[in-house]
Amino acid sequence: MKSEKPKKTVSVDKSPEVIKTDYYTFAEPPDGIMLDLGKSFGPVTVVYETYGVLNDKKDNAILVLHALSGDAHAAGFREGDFRLGWWDNMIGPGKAFDTDKYFIICSNALGGCMGSTGPSSKNPDNGNRYGLDFPMITIKDMVTVQKKLIDHLGIKRLLSIAGGSMGGMQALQWVASYPDRILSAIPIATGLKHSPQQIAFNEVGRQAIMADPEWKGGNYYEKGQPARGLALARMIGHITYMSDESMENKFSRKLRNEDFNLSFNPDFEVEGYLHYQGDDFVKRFDANTYLYMTKAIDYFDLSGEESLIPLGERPDTKFLVISFKSDWLYPPYQSREIVKRLKSRGIDTTYCEIDSSYGHDAFLVEIKEQEHLVKHFLNKVYAGNNG
Repeated sequence: MKSEKPKKTVSVDKSPEVIKTDYYTFAEPPDGIMLDLGKSFGPVTVVYETYGVLNDKKDNAILVLHALSGDAHAAGFREGDFRLGWWDNMIGPGKAFDTDKYFIICSNALGGCMGSTGPSSKNPDNGNRYGLDFPMITIKDMVTVQKKLIDHLGIKRLLSIAGGSMGGMQALQWVASYPDRILSAIPIATGLKHSPQQIAFNEVGRQAIMADPEWKGGNYYEKGQPARGLALARMIGHITYMSDESMENKFSRKLRNEDFNLSFNPDFEVEGYLHYQGDDFVKRFDANTYLYMTKAIDYFDLSGEESLIPLGERPDTKFLVISFKSDWLYPPYQSREIVKRLKSRGIDTTYCEIDSSYGHDAFLVEIKEQEHLVKHFLNKVYAGNNG
């Protein structure tokens, strides 16, 4: 189905007004999109939200890319949903991604479970959920679908692309796949490839899901998903999002009650917190999507000499690369590798390593310095494009 014209936003406590969710469907049979691993697939539906107004020249558009557990709801409120978007503190009037100036787009990635086509979607061939019949996908496939959406919106060139973690990988893939379609990129807390440690954490999470008897080989949709396995995967992941210092500051060795239970029930505040995070995640996320997306992240690799920017090429894309000192999931050395590769190609690159105690989650909560960096960078790119 075709989307309606993007809705203008107004300032309400510096957040966009109630946001409308749009859908775009393409690649209807017999057509399809060719996936990275060589299979044609379709139809594909993309759910997306927009914030701000696309100007007449269509040169003020910024694509924001979500992390593993994110979705298209990046800012403001949706009708009937009082949950603020996952980057609301960065998107809105006067914020880093200023909706009085820029047109912000955020879509749920291919393979997701928040409206875009993924393993929990119905297979039009048989009316059943795809489950493990859904094809293996890569970060490149996610970007291919995003490019189709940008074409649909009539945007020839994006002012910028920005995202953290898996979103940062998608930003880098845009540079590799469509360098002529972007003016600037802001990869945050990410890397050119996963290290063995990063792959290991994802594999433990996947095994937790698949070891749950309720997973049923991925065919669990009729009776409910593997809640304990998915919750455990989230608990494992959440530990990696924080830092030793942030966990000490938040929990230390505080008890949930005055005395130890002297049992295997959660005694410590940190235990209760992880149980809550796991149980809450199950309510909004799909176990098979977790499997597919973590595998796509692990497959991602632009570390080859010519993978990101081929030798002899020098796109005019400007970069702002951001990392956080306490991030041990995507440590700063991985961001510095990106910067080294870019500068070796003569690319205009700014790098900032922010001193934060929040670990990997810092790109979602460490706002003040990040906002200053992004706002200044975008102002410079926009002025240069309209000078």
